Amino acid sequence: MAEATHTGLSDNTVAAISYITLVPAIIFLILPPYSASPYVRFHCWQSIFLNVSATLLWVVVRFALMPVVLVMPDTTAALLRLVWLAWILVFILCALRAVNGKRIRLPLIGALAEKRAGT
Repeated sequence: MAEATHTGLSDNTVAAISYITLVPAIIFLILPPYSASPYVRFHCWQSIFLNVSATLLWVVVRFALMPVVLVMPDTTAALLRLVWLAWILVFILCALRAVNGKRIRLPLIGALAEKRAGT
């Protein structure tokens, strides 16, 4: 897992970078030296599914709380910040585990990532 590619980046580093945004995850899935590693593919796919689910959850929570915003705007804003903070912590945890050469298999998302990565 910690093998260096010709660019000097290890699989662990590339896997951790994939959690920054969707862009590195997609790029690493396309570039040949990284796309050959099942470890990197798993983390790229998990990052993509995590980004998509975070975005969908954010939209659903915002629309579900729309009536509450009118009554309790401060409470709603605080709740939305807590949800966002939780997602950021999940991203950080995944990146830290990836850089240390370990997989954290998130519920539902991890199984999808394993299927797509072929592991």
